[in-house]
Amino acid sequence: MSALAGVRSLLPSARDYADLRTSWRGDLVAGVTVGVVALPLALAFGVSSGAGAAAGLVTAVVAGVVAAVFGGSPVQVSGPTGAMVVVLAPIVARYGSGTLALVGLLAGVLVVLAGVLRLGRAVGLIPWPVIEGFTLGIAVIIALQQVPAALGVTAGGHDANAVVAAWQVLHEVSGPRAAWSLAVVGAVAVTMSLAPRVHRAVPGSLVAIVLVTVVASAAGLPLATIGELPAGLPAPALPALDLGALPALAAPAVTVAALAAIESLLSARVAAGYPGAGPYDGDRELVGQGLASVASALFGGMPATGAIARTAVNVRSGARTRAAAVVHALVLLGVVALAGPVVARIPLAALAGVLLVTAVRMVSVRTVRSVLGSTRAAALLLVLTAVVTITVDLVYAVGLGMAVAAVISLRSLARAAGVYRLELPGPAAAGDERVALLRVEGSLFFAAAERVLDHAASVRGADVVVLDLARVHHIDATGAQVLQELVTGLERRGVAVLITGLRVHHRALVGRVGVLAALRDEEHAVDDVAVAVRRARALVRPAPGEDTRPAPQPVP
Repeated sequence: MSALAGVRSLLPSARDYADLRTSWRGDLVAGVTVGVVALPLALAFGVSSGAGAAAGLVTAVVAGVVAAVFGGSPVQVSGPTGAMVVVLAPIVARYGSGTLALVGLLAGVLVVLAGVLRLGRAVGLIPWPVIEGFTLGIAVIIALQQVPAALGVTAGGHDANAVVAAWQVLHEVSGPRAAWSLAVVGAVAVTMSLAPRVHRAVPGSLVAIVLVTVVASAAGLPLATIGELPAGLPAPALPALDLGALPALAAPAVTVAALAAIESLLSARVAAGYPGAGPYDGDRELVGQGLASVASALFGGMPATGAIARTAVNVRSGARTRAAAVVHALVLLGVVALAGPVVARIPLAALAGVLLVTAVRMVSVRTVRSVLGSTRAAALLLVLTAVVTITVDLVYAVGLGMAVAAVISLRSLARAAGVYRLELPGPAAAGDERVALLRVEGSLFFAAAERVLDHAASVRGADVVVLDLARVHHIDATGAQVLQELVTGLERRGVAVLITGLRVHHRALVGRVGVLAALRDEEHAVDDVAVAVRRARALVRPAPGEDTRPAPQPVP
């Protein structure tokens, strides 16, 4: 029954729409609003990926509906995103747009599998500086990817790396065409910047594209345009399966799947923080996003993820249920069916302008300053992740950032561990100088155990050592083994060892490793430090020449 309940928790249910009777007006308004905002972004991301504007619209429609119905967030809006474009553009440049459906299908299956395996909380393991570095790197790459269209140069045939491709484009610039393209980019950027000042509800990107398209068409400007779009959604079909290409596409598919999972979970987590948004189920979100990418691939679209910006617009516009994201997809479907000829005349430079502004808005200068000013380790993680994202690969950057963060954390934990010699409690007694009370603090794990216990082993002039482990929070197998070696070494030197303060959940491990068996007497493992010191004093050997005879008693 528990397994069946687990499966049911990953599937849609009537509870998903329990609030629809009271929220349908807000969901309808939010869906239309997000659809208007998403239109230029879907077109721009499709073009920027190399798959084409039609693929961007198909992804927003198909993946938008599937992710809304099957996903784990009631307000998440999914579709093509800038981060996904960063990964897809090199894949399309290297393997061709024909492989995109197969990559999306493989990646979608992997994301669904991650949800079934309950990996929905894995995003919580990514450190904050790594996320901010990842975002900064993505923003820079999105901006670099717009350089060809912004300068009126065809992007095809350039190096897959955005930095190199942008540099190559500079050698192919044509003066008049570049001037008109840059003018369009500037007009779009200015319009998008001024629109919110007129009214917050004004969709700046859509207004900018409409104005630029009308002016460019009327004046007959020499600008490349989107081109003809299909009159509706294509029929679903399985992508061509080339068994020989599967090994080469395996790594790109894993990269796409990792990004889809990370970005969707981050977006869902951010959305859950908005008032009225409701909680999210990370495992179900992965299942929904995986199914969305599979469905998108069958219709000739791109892999999809949750879109943070569109999700934020959705919530702020009054969305409370999944119906809003479904309405957003239907609005885009209406555009595909009714306004294809108009959309086809949009200049590519206008879409480049939209994405350049989007890239700038992705980066919070205040947040970057906060990370850089927090600690040197955080600053290193942010810079390292951003640089590797820009120059190598986004998923490699996240993996490297997490690895470096782990090393830094282990180093900090290791430094926090230590051994301190304390004064013996109670009144001083003869022979106290030959009893060493050592308090071990921190964690005895592989990165710290050797250094900490070497210090304990170096104690000289003691016949008895009392190891107080009450402040040891964690012991791993390495720490227990090194502790066993310490006790064995001291006992071989004739130094008796007593252990006190050993926590209950550590006792089984140190017992299995042989720490307790290495003690001279089973009573040398006690719970109270005072008892351990009393027994240690009783074990102290008399010094040479020391009078051990009892003191004479007064005669009554």
